[in-house]
Parts: sequence; structure tokens; C-alpha cells
Amino acid sequence: MKEPLITDIQKYCIHDGHGIRTTVFFKGCPLSCGWCHNPETQSFSRQLLFDEDKCRGCGACIPACQSNAITLSKNKAVTNQQLCTVCGTCQEECLGNLRIPSGNYYTVEELQKELEKDLVFYTTSGGGVTLSGGEVLLQDTEYLEQLLSYLATKKISVNIDTCGHAPREVLQRLFPYVDTFLYDVKLMDPVLHKKFTGVDNRLLLDNLIWLNKQHARLWIRIPVIVGVNSTLAQMEQIAFFLKSNEIHPEQINLLPYHNTGRNKYNRLSRTYHDSDFETPTNDELERFFLLFQEYGFANVKIGG
Repeated sequence: MKEPLITDIQKYCIHDGHGIRTTVFFKGCPLSCGWCHNPETQSFSRQLLFDEDKCRGCGACIPACQSNAITLSKNKAVTNQQLCTVCGTCQEECLGNLRIPSGNYYTVEELQKELEKDLVFYTTSGGGVTLSGGEVLLQDTEYLEQLLSYLATKKISVNIDTCGHAPREVLQRLFPYVDTFLYDVKLMDPVLHKKFTGVDNRLLLDNLIWLNKQHARLWIRIPVIVGVNSTLAQMEQIAFFLKSNEIHPEQINLLPYHNTGRNKYNRLSRTYHDSDFETPTNDELERFFLLFQEYGFANVKIGG
């Protein structure tokens, strides 16, 4: 059983399902969406988050690096990513706490204990645990099954936030333990989907149809991004797909694009192409809201 990398465990979340929830962010995703606000969850490997803009060039991290991956250039610490093993020793010496490894391994027992700490909040609010990412369904299946079966014995509700790009057999094994799937739907056109996310959408949509036939409880989450999918025609394609396949989600969320993850790209030494994307106007969001209602979807919300 392979232990997964987890980038964050967020407490007291209220947008990832009913009630107060604890959301676990797993590392690794098959998609590479350019607008992703958690880019540190895309890679399946551990990475270094370094805030170079705030670096004062003290050099304390240089002798701490066991791989000789850090040098000083123009009064800034520069990391050779090819040499860096993300061992974390530089973090201990960084006076500004600017060097943070992204991703920690958790045994299933360690994660179970962490999630149980908030049991009283789950029971009093009707909440539970949400597994997010990255992509949950591409983590070690035995690990996930052991975790979910344990949470089931504790009567802890589990939601899975997924893009749906995962083997069907994984869904089949985990389905009995999941209360709600928070399912991302971005585009209907497979060519555009591959252009913007790196993969086409055939598997994603097939899995959504399968889940619906199993009477899964579904929340459909649609990121609305100017330059990607924010035309009335594109939104109507999504609404038509849902209706024609008799998919009746408990909730549809129209999620306007935001660039709050921009700083993370800098810290990962990646370029954020924010000029490619824009936030839709309130009028545009309202039109999409009314469109889905016209297609018969009653519970449509703008935002999380």
C-alpha cells in the first residue's frame, strides 16, 4: 500500500459539501488546467515552494542544503530544481520561513486520527470529510478503501471532489463509501478540453454517466472562465448534456474564475498565464444561472 502525498488538511470548510467539513488535499492530478488555483497539487512528486520575492539573501539556507542545490545570485537564494531533493533541511534554516516543502506522506492511521479530531463538528453540523486534490481517485486504491471503510465505521460522511479522470474500477470500489461526488465539468468539446486541461473529456463524461446510473448524489461544479468556456453556447452544451443523460444533480455550482493561486506559481518557479483568463461579469453569470434553470435545474448557485 502506497502512502499518498498530502499538501494540506483544511479545517472548518463550508463549501465542500453540507455542514462543517475537513478537506484533505491529495497531491497529483492527470489534468494540467492553466487556471488551477492549487498548482502544487498537480505533480505527484514533492516540490519546494519558495517565496523568492521576499528573500533577503542572507544565505543561511546554502550550507544547510545537502545536495548543494542553492546558490546566491543578485542577493537572492536560487535553487537548482534538478539537484534539489526537497529534503526540507533548508526550511529549518530559512530565517523568513520562505522555503516550504509541498506534500507530506501520511499513513492511513495518521490520517484517520487527524480526521477524527473534528468528529464533534461533523455530528453537530451534519458535515464530514471531503477528499480533494489534485485527484483523489488516482491515489493508491487500497489506501483509500481502508481510509473510507474506517470512516464509515465512525459514521463520518465522506465527499469526493473529482475531475472524473480515473479508472472505472476505482469508482466501483469506492462508490459504496461516498456520500456525494463533487464533480467538475468544464467543457463539452473534447478538442478544447484537451487544449485547456491536457486530456480529452471522454473518460470524465463516461464516468459521470455511470455514477448517475448508480444513483450517486452529485454536485456539478463548473468553473466559469472567460477565454475558456464562458459563452452561452458552451454553457448550453453542458446543460443539454446533463439533461439528455437524465443527470439530475443535487446542486450545480457556477464557479467564477479567480487568480488567488497566482503567488503559488511564482513559488513553484512556474509562469502563471493570467492574461489568458478573465473573471466573468455578474451579468454573464446571471445569464448562465437562468440558462440552467430554464433546462429544469432548480438548485443552481453562483459560487461555492
